[in-house]
Amino acid sequence: MFSRANQKPAPSPSASTTPTVPDRKPDRRTGSEAGPERAVPSIVSADLTVTGDLVSAGEIQIDGRVEGDIKCASLIIGIAGAVTGEVSAQTVRMHGTVSGQVIAKSVFLASTARMVGDVTHESLAIEPGAFMEGHCRRMAEMPDLNLPNGKAPAEAVDPPRLTGTAGAADPDAATTDAAESADTEADADTKARAK
Repeated sequence: MFSRANQKPAPSPSASTTPTVPDRKPDRRTGSEAGPERAVPSIVSADLTVTGDLVSAGEIQIDGRVEGDIKCASLIIGIAGAVTGEVSAQTVRMHGTVSGQVIAKSVFLASTARMVGDVTHESLAIEPGAFMEGHCRRMAEMPDLNLPNGKAPAEAVDPPRLTGTAGAADPDAATTDAAESADTEADADTKARAK
């Protein structure tokens, strides 16, 4: 049963046992090439608290806390997620807590959702067990959210340069002039030493 005759010989060190895999380039699409179904959501993780407004042309997933308004194409609030503020989106899937107004074309409240505030919607679905306190109002047409398109990068703006004249009434301008003249004198000293 355990005889040495049945053992396979060990491969020689020169022979490669690693299978060869053909080179494949990953299919990465960016910008306008990536469809909304391929976009990666922006995630606020469970250990993160954001104080301020969030604006995205894509999907946002909240697993932590957000204290501020959210404007996006699609919003998912996880079971541990909590939002305090106004939400404006095309679609909202709520599994966590929202305190504030929700304006969305499609709103879904899961059985674990806790909603305190008004909901303005075109389509609303509420699972049994969800908590909702507030008014539900159906809208005929979704207003434009004015979301950034995310296709063109923001143009870089050069900061204005401070220029001043000697004897100016602005104390900062006089300081700038003094610093510029000190730099000029240091450059002249360096050039003189080099000769």
